[in-house]
Amino acid sequence: MSESDTILSALADGVLSLTLNRPDKLNSFNEEMHLALRAGFERAHKDANVRAVLLTGAGRGFSAGQDLGDRDPRKGTPDLGHTIETFYNPLLRLIRSLEKPVICAVNGVAAGAGANIAFACDITLAARSARFIQAFAKIGLVPDSGGTWNLPRLVGEARAKALALTAEPLDAETAASWGLIWRAVDDDKLMEEATALAARLAAGPTKGLGLTKRAIQAAATNSLDEQLDLERDLQREAGHSVDYAEGVTAFLEKRKPEFKGR
Repeated sequence: MSESDTILSALADGVLSLTLNRPDKLNSFNEEMHLALRAGFERAHKDANVRAVLLTGAGRGFSAGQDLGDRDPRKGTPDLGHTIETFYNPLLRLIRSLEKPVICAVNGVAAGAGANIAFACDITLAARSARFIQAFAKIGLVPDSGGTWNLPRLVGEARAKALALTAEPLDAETAASWGLIWRAVDDDKLMEEATALAARLAAGPTKGLGLTKRAIQAAATNSLDEQLDLERDLQREAGHSVDYAEGVTAFLEKRKPEFKGR
């Protein structure tokens, strides 16, 4: 697939930065941007040089969700289920199944699918001025992009329903206090902090970090016995990794480890 300027992509020091780049449309998703972002996450899966992903948005907002101009009912009834199955669901599965850290830096508004994509990332930071909006209720739709799965698990059923049914904006500090995101930071420090975090994780034992991500995500549906067995299996795999050998050797030799991500 040819590259698209709707997603800015750059790889440096193990961090693949992916920037939503339709600022004149508040980075709302059209088909071109969907495919370009998917290509970025597919690269993250396949490229061993990518050890962490940093996702953010250009301009004054992270993402307003779907570009409604592309799904205008005045031009014929759109099949929104096809849109979800073709574009959003594959993206969410790529983010969740990537066994590398995905950091999201939310600047400005994150609405609809934009909010739920941010919540699906592993560590989400937001500028204090950021707002999260489950905008679906404003146009008679159901939260998608994992919203109905993530919201009740992160904040409980009562808050999830209130956010989804009222479409009231949620400020970044409240989102952090409720556990929807990791941290709210000063606007002018957002990218500095997110970039530093992504670089730190990319330089870490990313094999083990990926296995940790897999285990925590599995806990949502596993029984305790299933989770204990999974921990055993993943710890066995981690114990055979190059990173484990390096980490322990560096500790015993009293030096800084040099992890390879394998």
